[in-house]
Amino acid sequence: MDEAPIDRLMARLRDPERGCAWDVQQSYASIVPYTIEEAYEVADAVERGDRADLRDELGDLLLQVVFQARIAEEEGAFRFADVAEAICAKLIRRHPHVFDASGDFLPPERRPTDPAAIKAAWETIKARERAEKAAAGKTEVAGPLAGVSRALPALARADRISKRAAGVGFDWPDAAQVLAKVREETDEVEESLEKGEPEAVFEEIGDLLFSVANLARHAGVDPEEALRRGTLKFERRFTAMAARLAAEGHTLEDTALPAMEAAWQAVKRDEKT
Repeated sequence: MDEAPIDRLMARLRDPERGCAWDVQQSYASIVPYTIEEAYEVADAVERGDRADLRDELGDLLLQVVFQARIAEEEGAFRFADVAEAICAKLIRRHPHVFDASGDFLPPERRPTDPAAIKAAWETIKARERAEKAAAGKTEVAGPLAGVSRALPALARADRISKRAAGVGFDWPDAAQVLAKVREETDEVEESLEKGEPEAVFEEIGDLLFSVANLARHAGVDPEEALRRGTLKFERRFTAMAARLAAEGHTLEDTALPAMEAAWQAVKRDEKT
């Protein structure tokens, strides 16, 4: 695969003598925070329906991939082209219902059309790949939970872990029983708070959040997206509350909590009208 223009540009930016001093200083670890940030900015552009911004944010995210690959090429590990070829090979391998081993389309009579069967086959292939990685010592956790990145946001990782467990039958039968578990965990948080046990409170809140992630899964809700939207809603309402108080000649700092609560409720009523 030929070198891509963006790959050539990154090579010039990383040139020790003529490149950018900041780019030259970066390492795998130092640019990871930017990679994560750019991924979230892609999600934000999608949420806002801003296609021009999405184009730009996807470019920023692609830059992070090219940046990491360039550092790897300088070490003699792999190139950007290798990254692209590897994902192509993986997609062909994981779509045996679409492609033959060479990447050509299967004839129509050999293509399954049942989405459930296709998803089951996909999970079987992934499970085999995880087992191979574990056998080669490439994962820290062996078994059905292997391969769930510890770098994921905690709520997203809880969702992935619970899906894996559910995939082998370790799950509640319905959402009502998960909700009962959430209530049980809430009671345990309350008990720990009453006893004044900080470590126990910490642990029980973790259990509560994990149970809420399970509840979201049973309800067909992405917990990470739900929390993000919930936070955005709070942000919108809090900003409107502050603006409402400012219009009345008050600041948040000089406003008592009951008055802030009254303004908050007024904002919620305005949203419904």
